[in-house]
Amino acid sequence: MAIYNFFTMEKNLTLQDYQSLAEFRHQIRRYIRFSEKIVRNADLEPRQYQLLLALKGLPADVRPRIAELAEQLQIQHHSAVELVDRLENSGLVRRERGKSDRREVLVILTPAGERVIRDLVIHHRSELSSRGPQLLAALHRVLRNSSSRTSSVRKRKQ
Repeated sequence: MAIYNFFTMEKNLTLQDYQSLAEFRHQIRRYIRFSEKIVRNADLEPRQYQLLLALKGLPADVRPRIAELAEQLQIQHHSAVELVDRLENSGLVRRERGKSDRREVLVILTPAGERVIRDLVIHHRSELSSRGPQLLAALHRVLRNSSSRTSSVRKRKQ
């Protein structure tokens, strides 16, 4: 976890700083709202979708265990267990014992889970194609305001 030194951060914020961050937050929220709606239309809860996406998107060298999924979602282990339980009851994932260590439990997408995550990702990518430029523009404004102030602070210190 990053530790921020608030004493050395720029303390003079402009109206533009607040406006650019508010607009970026608004664009993120619009995307999240879209995501929640499309996921619920597929009879899933947003966290269930997030777990399916994290599972499908794990790097090849990461074992699909509950601990890794909990880390990906930034949730407690027991919460990830509950999500996996619900997804398993829906037939979207299954648990499988590790081959070399039988104590290890892996979470595997079922064919139905593969279809669901594929369809949802297609919708999400389409939404990002249309709204992505607005989101990027808002992020660029935040970063431009931040970097211009950071560079001016560096110049004053020199």
